[in-house]
Amino acid sequence: MPATPLTVVIFGASGDLTARKLVPALFNLHRRGRLPAGTRVLGVSRTQYDDNGFRNELQEKISNFFRSAGEEWHETEWAEFAQCLHYVATDPTAPGGMVPLQNWFAEKEGPAGGQRLYYLSVKPELYPSMSTVLGEAGFAQENGGFRRLVIEKPFGHNGATATELNRTLHKHWQESQLYRIDHYLGKETVQNVLIFRFANTLFEPLWNYQYIDHVQITAAETVTVGSRAAYYDTSGVLRDMFQSHILQVMTLVAMESPGRYSADSLRNEKMKVLDAISVPKVNGKPQVVVGQYEGYRSEKGVPAGSKTPTFATVKLNVDNARWKNVPFYLRSGKGLKSRYSEIMIQFHCPPHLMFPLPPGEVLQCNRMTLVIQPNEGIHLNFQAKVPAVDGVRLQPRDLSFSYKDAYAGQALPEAYERLLLDAIHGDASLFMRSDEIERAWEIMDPIIQATEAADAPDPEEYLLGSQGPADAVKMMAADGRTWHALP
Repeated sequence: MPATPLTVVIFGASGDLTARKLVPALFNLHRRGRLPAGTRVLGVSRTQYDDNGFRNELQEKISNFFRSAGEEWHETEWAEFAQCLHYVATDPTAPGGMVPLQNWFAEKEGPAGGQRLYYLSVKPELYPSMSTVLGEAGFAQENGGFRRLVIEKPFGHNGATATELNRTLHKHWQESQLYRIDHYLGKETVQNVLIFRFANTLFEPLWNYQYIDHVQITAAETVTVGSRAAYYDTSGVLRDMFQSHILQVMTLVAMESPGRYSADSLRNEKMKVLDAISVPKVNGKPQVVVGQYEGYRSEKGVPAGSKTPTFATVKLNVDNARWKNVPFYLRSGKGLKSRYSEIMIQFHCPPHLMFPLPPGEVLQCNRMTLVIQPNEGIHLNFQAKVPAVDGVRLQPRDLSFSYKDAYAGQALPEAYERLLLDAIHGDASLFMRSDEIERAWEIMDPIIQATEAADAPDPEEYLLGSQGPADAVKMMAADGRTWHALP
């Protein structure tokens, strides 16, 4: 634990993310005794609060979040934690805007300095200016303790803007000081992919082209764009979900075992996967299907005739010895049948089946499903004999592991709790490095450009509450495969 005082500085502290995710995560870490003694949380934004006004505003919002989620509200513990909360009203990017912040630190830390974790919970277009004014004001200099900068996604709008943002950041910040956060990697079940693969001898020998037919990665949402329509229409599902969340999950599924569990070793292996990814093409075009849920163009803030996709499925290959000829099918969308995220490993069928199947029946080959959300767990589907005295009839059954049942009464930690604590401890294992970001854009840019080209067809419309557009099913059928249906 740090020997000198820690201050977590949240820029954009009056925004939704602070009350909905960041401060609740810090509060839960405080309740569990995970924050260093004497930790302060400093909110910074233009909204005019004093310390007590900031505390009262957060208490009202966060207590409502807890109760609406059916969780117990810990009044006494909040009162204790609230004393850690402070506030400075300023716009750091305005002339003289850093002065109130400099004065606050001079008063609270003194000449000895302290540990500081800066969190940019601001609009993405402010990342360059915010990181620059902090650097120019000396806030990246490690006087008395570490200085770390946490940056939310989206990290760039394409490869060129991501590279430029990295260049701007590196003017004042070392790469070791930068923590590019992807909350998906903080999910307990995503992290468990590595444990499942590399801490068990049962499955890793099967984790290759000899036994695996293909891999499906799904991140489905029931919600529509809602109040985020104006932002979402400039992004779309390929930028919002694929370039970050889904490609990151794919690297965990496909990577080799690092020599040791450390940030550099882990990210080096993920980078090798990204370097090996290729985009198979048909008639010179990437294999991608995009869709748009019915009524999207009527959402407030969406231009008439918008071609922004709210659903996409992409086929990728990993060109290395382990994954030879094993396609990875990635899909994500809004307004679908269920809120459901999974990794599905489809194994090959037995090379020879001695048991006769009824006419028209096709063997369901073994598959393994790692459910990321909800009802987190692991399911292994296998064939079993139906009890009977005559003949042999096969029926697929599941072996299931459920986090909820196995850890009854123990809630899974929120992703932001894990990621904030890792950033405080200086563990960058679950954060993205600059080369990962830029390579991910190299993969996605041509796919996005193909869907945005002038001659590209409009996204296929699909019904709200459905499995998605029909063309996604056709793409799989052309390969002789089917999607694992959303529950």
